[in-house]
Amino acid sequence: MAQAPPNLPGVALVGCGSSTPAQRVINDELGQRVETSDAWIQTRTGIRERKVVAKGETVNDLSYRAAESALQMAGWDAETVDLVLLATSTPDDLFGSAPQIQAMLGASKAVAFDLTAACSGFLFALVTASQFLRTGSIKRALVIGADQLSRWVDWDDRRSCVLFGDGAGAVAIESTNSNQNGLLAFDLKSDGKRGGCLNLPQRRDYLDLVTGKTHQKGGYSTIEMNGQEVYKFAVREVPSILDNLLKVNNIKPECLDWLLLHQANQRILDAVADRFKLPREKVLSNLESYGNTSAATIPLMLDEAVRDGRVQSGHLIASSGFGAGLSWGAALFKWHGPS
Repeated sequence: MAQAPPNLPGVALVGCGSSTPAQRVINDELGQRVETSDAWIQTRTGIRERKVVAKGETVNDLSYRAAESALQMAGWDAETVDLVLLATSTPDDLFGSAPQIQAMLGASKAVAFDLTAACSGFLFALVTASQFLRTGSIKRALVIGADQLSRWVDWDDRRSCVLFGDGAGAVAIESTNSNQNGLLAFDLKSDGKRGGCLNLPQRRDYLDLVTGKTHQKGGYSTIEMNGQEVYKFAVREVPSILDNLLKVNNIKPECLDWLLLHQANQRILDAVADRFKLPREKVLSNLESYGNTSAATIPLMLDEAVRDGRVQSGHLIASSGFGAGLSWGAALFKWHGPS
């Protein structure tokens, strides 16, 4: 667990943006593919529809549009960006997609790289980028969370195919004086011993190389998930990590303006809110419209709430991401907004 060190540069969240595919798939349409229904899906997940990448669109496209929108809100020229950090588990290029997005943006002076932590990815990336700002080594960063899980879903498995959608969200952060620091505290955790609950494993296909020798053909299977175990993990660990973070920083739950969680299942969001006795109107949720977009859920929800006026400058937000790895984390931050 870390708190903001005194007398070092602070971090200000000054812009956000998001992008989702044009193609919309409602619950009843999935019923044409698998044995399910709108009522079955909504009751168990809270999801009504999701956006799915179709021909002519890529994760890079979504990431670029989200980042460009964050740049515009922040009022930055792309050439003033020092870092482009992309949180994704589904890059268009396995060697890394962030440099391609850097080029698309025209952020020619920025270093760019990917970070993989599945559904925890955006929060992990936000914390990572913030450390560069706090050391003074960079001044401005774009943090993007984007995923296209639709390419790795088994669309004939009704237990998992109803959960996921595609999307991207981005946040523009810049260094500021310590008195205006917006990232108040964070805590990040991983437990590989429980990683088997949620996987996207390699395919174990081997081909002949030369006489008597073989090689492994590249490729991945589809998402494998133990839904009950993931649910129990989330409703146990998320309240615990948030509770610890609030107590260490002497913040009572009722002082929060918003609870912003990874959008995986409405029942998880409700369970965490009940744990802290927070009214539903303080819980940010757009799960019904997008499903689980993995690393994109938190910045996608933040952007929506900023643009419709719910989240305003100075608001205190408790956020938590959780998912494959298993990995989870929490952060307390204040939205600053453009100067």
